[in-house]
Amino acid sequence: MASANVTTMRNEIVSSESESLILVDADDNEIGFESKGRCHDGEGMLHRAFSLFVVNRNDEVLLQQRSADKRLWPMYWSNSCCSHPRRGESLQVAAERRLFEELGLRCHFRFLYKFQYQASFGELGSENELCSVFLGRTDDEPSVNETEIAALRYVAPQDLTRELSEQPQRFTPWFKLEWPRVLAQLPDLPR
Repeated sequence: MASANVTTMRNEIVSSESESLILVDADDNEIGFESKGRCHDGEGMLHRAFSLFVVNRNDEVLLQQRSADKRLWPMYWSNSCCSHPRRGESLQVAAERRLFEELGLRCHFRFLYKFQYQASFGELGSENELCSVFLGRTDDEPSVNETEIAALRYVAPQDLTRELSEQPQRFTPWFKLEWPRVLAQLPDLPR
């Protein structure tokens, strides 16, 4: 497992509990808006989200360890970037924006699939998301936003699969659900 080369560190606040998330039904139809904080209270309210996986030329996956300040799953390892679109923002635009806000990266990525999941983090709240998953490639060096990310690393696919099997408690629940399908798509990602 190699650490990511990080050129700079930033401290920009790019999300808050008060930001408005898009509430959806199971068919991804918008049904309203609610604050991020309320969307994650209790069992959570179903809202639109995305997960982005970034790989380098060696097909190593860029993982982030979530900031210790995160309400849900702090210090857990997860995919390269994940978040929520803003009101009136497409998933593509939201994913591009957030990838730059968190990692200072720009890359071409493609939509893989969409799925719904719910996961509770004890009494602190839950994720309840209709999540679109994207996959992209870049060899650019990340610029970490420390308000969102505690650490970064690149991991070879076979090592990641083994680590998930041996230490699943170190990873976010959505990441564990997404990885098998993302792994199956890696050979088809253009170089």
